[in-house]
Amino acid sequence: MDDCVFCKIVKGEIPSYKVYEDENFLAFLDINPQSPGHTQVIPKEHYKFVWDVPNVGEYFEVAKKVALAQKKAFNQEIIFSKIVGTDVFHAHIWVFPHPEQTQGDKTDLEVNAEKIRQNIK
Repeated sequence: MDDCVFCKIVKGEIPSYKVYEDENFLAFLDINPQSPGHTQVIPKEHYKFVWDVPNVGEYFEVAKKVALAQKKAFNQEIIFSKIVGTDVFHAHIWVFPHPEQTQGDKTDLEVNAEKIRQNIK
């Protein structure tokens, strides 16, 4: 979709702080983070809602990779996830460390992205 902000991020038309990318999925930091490392996990192909994604199992495996990397990167036991889908009509899963327990500057996107990238397996 030409007017979808997440499609524009996938195409590289809008810059982002990527933490993970493969053939089908992209994970990047949210520009209005709830906590340090707040990440959006999206399919590269445009689907309106998470439940429209045909390979949803693979999608959730990517979200899990990000969550496990956040646990290590931010020394956190609790990682939240959220699926609503009404703020941007492109499937996305929020994955973010506990906002009240995570140390660090949530607006330092470059540092937070690197911490997650270093811990992705």
